[in-house]
Amino acid sequence: MSSISTGRMIDNSSDPVKGRVVWMPAKSIWITAMTLIAIIGGPLTFTWSAFAVFILLTAITICLGHSVGMHRLLIHRSFSTHIWIEHFLVYLGMLVGMAGPFGMIHAHDIRDWAQRQRDCHDLYAHRRSFFIDAFWQMHCIVALDHPPRFVLEERERRDRFYRFLEATWMAQQIPLGLALFTLGGLPWVVWGIAVRISVSLTGHWLVGHFAHRAGHQGWSVDDVAVQGYNLPRFGLVTFGESFHGNHHAFPDSARLGIEPGQLDLGWYFIRLLARLGLASAIKLPHTIVPRRGLTRHCV
Repeated sequence: MSSISTGRMIDNSSDPVKGRVVWMPAKSIWITAMTLIAIIGGPLTFTWSAFAVFILLTAITICLGHSVGMHRLLIHRSFSTHIWIEHFLVYLGMLVGMAGPFGMIHAHDIRDWAQRQRDCHDLYAHRRSFFIDAFWQMHCIVALDHPPRFVLEERERRDRFYRFLEATWMAQQIPLGLALFTLGGLPWVVWGIAVRISVSLTGHWLVGHFAHRAGHQGWSVDDVAVQGYNLPRFGLVTFGESFHGNHHAFPDSARLGIEPGQLDLGWYFIRLLARLGLASAIKLPHTIVPRRGLTRHCV
């Protein structure tokens, strides 16, 4: 099966369909350990202050870190900012506990590349049943028989800070954990680390699962394996990431909630940076080249 190149994923007689699902021990043990600690330790150590720490750190790491820093900035370069701000936002995104910066870029881009083809493996399309998809997405990867060639930009590849985070991303929870223990004891550690990571990673999978299966669709893209859908009810708790149909339509846009009434807190933060003179070259749907085959639907 022939394929097309997309950004960092270069066609190399690649096939987005043929491959096998492979269990990843480190990834699986990480999320399993965090989930078990959360399920067992969460109720045993619950305090209202620990719960507040969980809410605050989850909001900061998901909104400023994952959504703005990792996704919109590092992966899509939908705006520009000072390198120290970029590093800080990406660091917050790394604290979500999903992967290091290079791992996040690769995981995003291989999925995006596969979904843009005429067909792709079931894992990339979230086609399997709820529980199989959960296991595949959070504990496995696809080992394609003929994968594309991944070419990371020199700027990111040579960045010493990103290389450091990539090598130590799991261990980066330790300094935060020590700070939480000093300030609030074991309850703050359990809720600020384990509960936060397990909820964040499970929530990330849930959004991906449902946003690639059905929902509101203001736009569609012709001749691709997977469509994106919006989940309007979850705009607030995902900080705009649930407007995935919009993202498929305009992947390089800094704003994900582009329709009236779509709450996108990540976009509000980028606007704040811009007003402070800390963000520029902001890409929006009307300033970028539309995707080929993009079709508008009634909303």
